[in-house]
Amino acid sequence: MGDNLEKGQDYEQKAEKKLGGWGLFGSKFDDAADLFERAANCYKLAKSWDKAGATYVKLANCHIKLDSKHEAAGAYVDAAHSYKKVNISEAVSCLDQAVNLFCEIGRITMAAKYLKEIAELYESEQNIEQAIAYYEKSADFYENEEGTTSANQCKAKVAQFASQLEQYQKAIEIYEDIARQSLNNNLLKYGARGHLLNAGICQLCKGDVVAITNALERYQEMDPTFGGTREYRLLANIASAMDEEDVTKFTEVIKEFDSMSPLDSLKTTLLLRVKEKLKAKELEEDDLT
Repeated sequence: MGDNLEKGQDYEQKAEKKLGGWGLFGSKFDDAADLFERAANCYKLAKSWDKAGATYVKLANCHIKLDSKHEAAGAYVDAAHSYKKVNISEAVSCLDQAVNLFCEIGRITMAAKYLKEIAELYESEQNIEQAIAYYEKSADFYENEEGTTSANQCKAKVAQFASQLEQYQKAIEIYEDIARQSLNNNLLKYGARGHLLNAGICQLCKGDVVAITNALERYQEMDPTFGGTREYRLLANIASAMDEEDVTKFTEVIKEFDSMSPLDSLKTTLLLRVKEKLKAKELEEDDLT
């Protein structure tokens, strides 16, 4: 590792010397770029991630001088992938630079891909607000390029965070929109019931039984097969338990569904919120009697 670190430093010094010396405009940046790339690879082998990231940024600057924007964007991505092991904010900054360059050269799908990666980095840091903003940007870019599946993956993330933050109406609208799009696509239509289930659970979280009943009617209009699914029965039975203020029935309905189709952590969290509200209501009723 020490040997690779020394090699990297040697290549980097030679590159800096090239930039500081005389030479034809293009040739010195070409030569320096080659040396910076070698230096960065050596730093990666030495696991010196900060140095690798910084050197890739220098490589990107050389490519910008040569008006090679695609190569510059690629170097910024390499810088980000080194930085993300040690410095998330630097990784985000480099990916942002890459996104700007990909936009300039019309590579919108590539820009969308790295906007999503920024969102994932913010998610890993529990910075949900920024994660939402970048997932929304990425979805928008994917939609512009007709990348419906990738756009919907990003939108589903936004809906997930919205529901966690109790922004239920926002989550409902997104899940319903994804379901609608899925039903228009033969490859995706069987996944629609999952999105309708998520939308329905968010409806349950709002606690309005009339709104839930209306939503279930709409979902059957959207997807005529939905009424015969376990997902529909779960939502209808929970709505019934809520209407009857029956916590025992509520628990049994979920337990039965979970034994057939295990609920993920998000659904479990949301349904626990519904249960807590129902229990609180039941206690209120007991206090009044």
